Amino acid sequence: MFEQKIDVATAQSAQSLNQPDFFANVLGDLAELLETIIGLQDAEGFISTVGSHIGKEISGLYPADPGSAAPDQLAQVLLDLKTRIGGNFEVVSADSTQIIMRAGRCPFGDKVTGRPSLCMMTTNVFGRVVADRNGYAHVTIDKSIARHDSHCHVVVALQIDENARTSGSEFFAD
Repeated sequence: MFEQKIDVATAQSAQSLNQPDFFANVLGDLAELLETIIGLQDAEGFISTVGSHIGKEISGLYPADPGSAAPDQLAQVLLDLKTRIGGNFEVVSADSTQIIMRAGRCPFGDKVTGRPSLCMMTTNVFGRVVADRNGYAHVTIDKSIARHDSHCHVVVALQIDENARTSGSEFFAD
């Protein structure tokens, strides 16, 4: 029987293999499959459900009393959590009405491109974290790398506005 030895230490294709990239590939492929088979809207629904669960877990990592966090503190929490998971976000502004953030890199890396349903992860995590501290959040992603924009532009409204856009998602404190 012929045995071929593989030099694992120098294998070109294996050098870039790591856990974060592996999970980004898995999630990216799952999102693409859902979008293809059931459509974008239903895929966003499924990913929103996952995002909601993860958002609750992440929110618990940043303990605070509801209503106690100032907008700049909320923005720093969002910035910290995205930095920890590999996103390149920055706070554009934070005031009593909204937090605006911009991202040059998604935590899912290039696997997010063409898979806009994955934006529901950011929507739900940001929404849950802010609503748990502020009582309310409305998250809109105006631009996204997933939709082939050069960056992500995320607006988190901190107050209910009857004249606000109908796009995005609303969150209330549990």
